[in-house]
Amino acid sequence: MKERRSFSKEHKAAYKRDFLLVRQILLGDTEAFAELMSLYKNRVEALGMGFFKNPADTEDFVQDVFLKAFTKLSQFRGESLFSTWLTRLAYNLAVNSVKRRAEYVSIADDDILPDNALTPEEARLRELTKEAVHEAIKELDEKYRVCMDLYFFYDNSYAEISQITALPENTVKSHIFRAKKILREKLIAKGMME
Repeated sequence: MKERRSFSKEHKAAYKRDFLLVRQILLGDTEAFAELMSLYKNRVEALGMGFFKNPADTEDFVQDVFLKAFTKLSQFRGESLFSTWLTRLAYNLAVNSVKRRAEYVSIADDDILPDNALTPEEARLRELTKEAVHEAIKELDEKYRVCMDLYFFYDNSYAEISQITALPENTVKSHIFRAKKILREKLIAKGMME
């Protein structure tokens, strides 16, 4: 059964905005590319920190991702959100850069992505939740951590995660299901859940 996800007005607006920016860039508008970079720089940095664990390598990675995105922009067909296309490109570049040797660090470990429009109470609750699952997430296998991050912290659908990681969609679903089960068992064992 395919995952059905209704896209919010924000997703639809982002899709239109990004599609128009891509068209402008392909027509030679460099300011449009600068705008696109500013929209997704934090997302790419967060992914880079997960792989490289230091700001210097992450900064180089971000530059490499956007350079590659610029050179391959004509290949973006608009069949997915631009953010999904860019995240897949970044993920593949990161995996290739570290030659699958480095361990992925969950985005839950860092506060790289901003908490937009959260009240102070919501921000604190989010922080407490992140702290509560932090240790359990660190113990997950890398394949589970990557899928969990892309699903929960980047708000990607199963299909988008499949596109980004090149894993079959059913494998993504299975990884997320197993990761949730493992996290639940660990949190129950620590007395954090019933």
